[in-house]
Amino acid sequence: MPVTIACIGSGNMGQALMRGAAKVSGSKNIGFSDADKDKAGAAAKTLDAVVYKDNIEAAQKGDFVFLAVKPGVLPSVLAEIAPVLRERLAQGKPAALVSMAAGWSIGKILAIVGGSKTDVPIERAPVASVPVARIMPNTPALVSQGVIALASSPNFPSQKIAELEKILGAAGFVDRIDEQYMDAVTGLSGSGPAFAYLFIEALADGGVMAGLSREKALRYAAQTVLGAAIMVKETGKHPGELKDMVTSPGGTTIAGISALEGGAFRGTVMKAVEAACHRARELV
Repeated sequence: MPVTIACIGSGNMGQALMRGAAKVSGSKNIGFSDADKDKAGAAAKTLDAVVYKDNIEAAQKGDFVFLAVKPGVLPSVLAEIAPVLRERLAQGKPAALVSMAAGWSIGKILAIVGGSKTDVPIERAPVASVPVARIMPNTPALVSQGVIALASSPNFPSQKIAELEKILGAAGFVDRIDEQYMDAVTGLSGSGPAFAYLFIEALADGGVMAGLSREKALRYAAQTVLGAAIMVKETGKHPGELKDMVTSPGGTTIAGISALEGGAFRGTVMKAVEAACHRARELV
C-alpha cells in the first residue's frame, strides 16, 4: 500500500525530493504545506499533489513528514507540530520525521518534539519516541542525480528505513552514514555543487578568453566536467591516476595544472569544504 508523504516547505529541495517520491508513492499521496500558501499551491500543481491547510494537517496525515525548511525556521515548525506527533505516537501510529535542515542534530529535534529543553544523545533516545531521520541532499536531486546522506534515530523501524531509502533513491544516490559525519557531508556534497558551478563557469570563461563563443564554451565546460566525473565513478581509478593519463610531458595539460597549483587550487577547494562544514556546525 502506498505511503502518504507530507512535505512541510515547498522550496527547490523539497520539490525535488517530492518529484522523486511521486514516482514511488504516486502524486496523489504527496502533500505540501507552507507559510506561503501560493507557493505550496504552485508546488503541488507541478506534481498534481495535495495542498494541506497548515503544518498541523501535514503532521496528522503524513506517514513520512519531510521538514524542508530553513534551519532558522525549524524550531518553530517543530514546536507547532510536536503535540500532533506525540498524540500519534501514543496512538501507536507515529509519523516518521525526515529533516534536511543543516546543523540540526537528531537529538535536538527529539528534544523539541519531546518537550525537553536539552539535547538528547541519539544513543540514549527513548524507544517510545518519534522516529527521526536526518538527510543531506544536494541540488542535483532536481535532475535525479543527487547525493543524499541519511542517518536515523535508533528507534526508526527497519521497514520504514527501507521505504525511505526507496523514496529518496528516486532523486539520486542514497548513502547511510553515522550522524557524526553529517556536517562534513554538508560541506562536501551539500555545498559542493556550487563549487562545481564556479569551476564550470571559470572553465567557460577561459574558453571565451581563448576565443570560443560563450554558448560553445559553456557546453564544452559542462560536458567536460560531467565526463570527468563519470570517469572517476565508473573506472574506480583515483583522480590522480586519471589526471596523469591526460598529462603529457611538456604538454598543454601540465602547463594548465601548473597555473592551477600556482593559485593554490587544491588547497583553496579544501578550505571551501572545511569552511562550509564549520558553518553547518554554527547554524544551531
